[in-house]
Formats: sequence, C-alpha cells, structure tokens
Amino acid sequence: MKNYLNSFLLLVLMVFHSCAWEGSNIIDQNTSLEETIEKQLQSLDAETSFYAKHLPTGKEISIRADQPMNPLSVIKIPMMILAFQDTENGQFDLDQRYRIRAGDMRGGSGLLQTFTTGLTPTYRDLITQMIITSDNTATDIILNKLTMERVNLFLEENGYLETIVKSSTGDLFRDLRAFSDPAATNLSDREIFELGAPLDPDSHDRSFRFEGDSTKWLGRTTAREMGMLLEQIENAELTSRKSADEMTNILKRQFYSSRIPRFLRGKATVGHKTGDWPPHAGNDVAILYYDGGPSIMAIFTNQNKGDFVELESTIGRIAEELVSRWK
Repeated sequence: MKNYLNSFLLLVLMVFHSCAWEGSNIIDQNTSLEETIEKQLQSLDAETSFYAKHLPTGKEISIRADQPMNPLSVIKIPMMILAFQDTENGQFDLDQRYRIRAGDMRGGSGLLQTFTTGLTPTYRDLITQMIITSDNTATDIILNKLTMERVNLFLEENGYLETIVKSSTGDLFRDLRAFSDPAATNLSDREIFELGAPLDPDSHDRSFRFEGDSTKWLGRTTAREMGMLLEQIENAELTSRKSADEMTNILKRQFYSSRIPRFLRGKATVGHKTGDWPPHAGNDVAILYYDGGPSIMAIFTNQNKGDFVELESTIGRIAEELVSRWK
C-alpha cells in the first residue's frame, strides 16, 4: 500500500510539473513575442522599425514604430488609395486608357520599361503594376495624374503627419546620377532612363550614402502610420467596401515574395507592398489573412550593411512567428 501511495504521489507530481511547465511556457510565449521580434531585428546590421496589430483583439507590437524611415516604394500605397477615392468622387476614371510615351519610361523596378512605347494600358492597369511589380513608369504616370500636392494633402487630412511623398521616381533617379555628376540635374527623364543606374567602382558606397540621406528619399513614413493605413484599407474607412476589396486584391497579387510571405505558404494569405533599395534597404508592409487573424505587419530596414538574403529571411521568420502566435 505504501509503495502504491508513493507511486501515486510521484505520478501526481509529474503531472503537476508538466502542466506547470506548459502553462509557464505558454505565458512565456505570449509575453515574449515582442522581445523575440526585437532580438531578430537586432541580429540585422541595419536601421530597423516594426509595427504589428492583431485586428480581432487590438493587440499591438511597436518597436521604434514612430521613427521616420525611408519607405521607398511602400509610399506608393497612398497613391493607390487616393486614385480609388477620386474614382468614387468622379474625378478619376480607372478604365480610361493612357498612351505611354518615351519620356514616361523609368528605370528600376517594373515591366512597362521593357515594352515598346505606345502601349495603352488603363489607369487601373497602371495602378495594379505600380503595386504588384512596383512599376516606376506606372508610378510617375499616376503621380502626375493625381499630383504630389494632393496625395500629401490626402495624407495630412487623414492624420498622417509623418507620411509624405517627397519625389517622383524620375527625380529620384536624376538625384542619384547627380550625386556623382552635378551636370545630371539638367538631363531629361528620358536621358536618365537611357543612362541607367551608375555602375562605376564607387557606385555601391555612393548608393549606400544616397539611401541614408533623408533629403533624397522618395518619401517618408513610420511603421505605425503605414500599419494604420493598411488597417484603414482593410476596414474600408477611406473608400467604399468595393474599392477596399479591389485594393486588397491588388495587394494580394504582389509579385515579390522573398520577405513577409517567405515562410507563410499554406499558413496565411498575404496582401503586401515591398520597398526596395537592395542591398541597402528592404521594406515590406502587409495584411496577413489566416485563421485567427487578420493581422497588420509593417517592417522597415534601412542602411543595411549585412547579408541582404539573411535580412529577407529574418523578415520572413518574424512574419511566421507572428502568425503562429497571434491566433
């Protein structure tokens, strides 16, 4: 009887110890998610900022989320929103066609630069390419149509005090050329396009300095404000539900999947927009759709000195961790 009692007590202690360990582990996981993400960000040799929100519960993670960052092509999101808003107000016709001219061509990302001039996509096509392939030719056509002043007024009127468009992509590439050759300031957009990106021996270091110079940025934003903008798209707070759904569907068609979606195949559907200046900067902002979601995630990495492939993998691991923990 004594041996039986001892065995019973030992079993109870083992079960209690197991439950206590599991319970503490669960609490640990819940309370250390921000710490885990911060540790992953600190492993990068880059300036980083991060914001995430679990929309069903309102839980947030903010890591340097109010630090102004170089958004690169992420700044194209408010252009898309204003275009849809203008369409609803009768100021823009997304189905109208635009004939692309030689002077419209822009280098960097995008497919339109590979086509012969004279192509006539609709403005809806241009907005789609501006987002899913980050097409710079499409971006400047849309920005010229909307005007930079109106995009920034839209942002200001909706409470986005740190988010601003500062330049067209054409002017950005001209400024990059002028960084080493001041005479380039007098070149046309077409001439800058035909010259392409500088590839001299000093171009890598010069490109790094250029990316870090806030006076040369395409725009400015914070992780929190860009996260808020995605949340307003998801909740149809800035447009009709129909327009909001079309915008999220465009975001879901993003071509580039080496960051936030990297490890999420079969785990989440990702609607997102990247911003690139490789290997010096790699941004990604997203709405993550999954059981227990959706969640918002915005991550910015500027002035990277480390391995760019590892930077992208780290962003992917953070997204995977977020989806697995925020149910």
